[in-house]
Parts: sequence; structure tokens; C-alpha cells
Amino acid sequence: MKKIGLISDTHGYLDPRILTLFANCDEVWHAGDIGSMDVLRQLQAFKPLRAVYGNIDDAEMRYTLNEIERFEVEGVDVLLMHIGGHPGKYSAKALITLASNPPKLMACGHSHILRVIYDKKYQCLHINPGASGMFGFHTVRTALRFVIDNGEIKDMEIIELGNRAQENIIAK
Repeated sequence: MKKIGLISDTHGYLDPRILTLFANCDEVWHAGDIGSMDVLRQLQAFKPLRAVYGNIDDAEMRYTLNEIERFEVEGVDVLLMHIGGHPGKYSAKALITLASNPPKLMACGHSHILRVIYDKKYQCLHINPGASGMFGFHTVRTALRFVIDNGEIKDMEIIELGNRAQENIIAK
């Protein structure tokens, strides 16, 4: 059994509550747009990290991370990417993989919209944790926490980190 904490679109801001909320997680996954090497290093020091770069990430981040990661956890084939789209509207790169070799779990970011959708066509659970950073059009900052156990994805929890606009004003 593995407990997973999933975030995306931090855009250079790691909410300190993530470290508490993911304290019992075995791994942290970041679905891109990390935004700074400092955030990446904090996450690497915190827990085993699986991460991909996103479209706002700089050359150093792109040198350090891959655009797409494919791995297995507890018998679940996982595809992690930043720009993946969603069921019915996947990105071209995601469609290539889904059409030829669909994973059991696809995690992506980019849209800043939290989604947990089972795609019957590809028999794949699609998840997007929304955005946990302060920058973007999202209103509420979000993350996901779940368990992978012996081929089963379960105990999915949506975490609300607060209202982005209000907290951004307070932070200034």
C-alpha cells in the first residue's frame, strides 16, 4: 500500500500546509508547472518525489525533469504529464499513449481545474489535482491525496488549500 499526495501548478509557491497534509504520504507527485528549483528541492527533501516539468518551467527544470513519466506503483500503471487534457479532450501527446498503451491512472495538471473522471473508452482513471499555487485563474487552490493498494486506487481525498485571490492579497 502506498499513500500518494498529488499537486500541480505551484508556480513557485509551495503552501507550507502541504508538508503537513502530505506527512503520512509515502510519495508526492507533482504534475508540472513547479515554477522554481527551490520548490522542487523542498519537495525532494520532504518525500520521495515523482515530478514532470510544465510549460512555465525554465531550462534548468527541463534539464532536471522529464516532460512525461510512466511508472508502476503497487500494480497500477501510471502516466504523469503536465499537459494531458481530459476525457473527450486529450492533448495530442496524451492521445498517442492512450491509443497505443493506456495506463490505469493518468495524472496531469495545466488546466488549474480539479478533475477525477473515469474514462470508460480507455479504461483509465484521469485525475488532475487543480492548482495549489497562487498564480492563475483558479479561485480555490486544491490538491489530491489517495491510496494505491494492490492494483486498486482508493480513498481519494480532495484537499482545499484556500481561496487564491484572498490569500494573494494578504500575502502582499
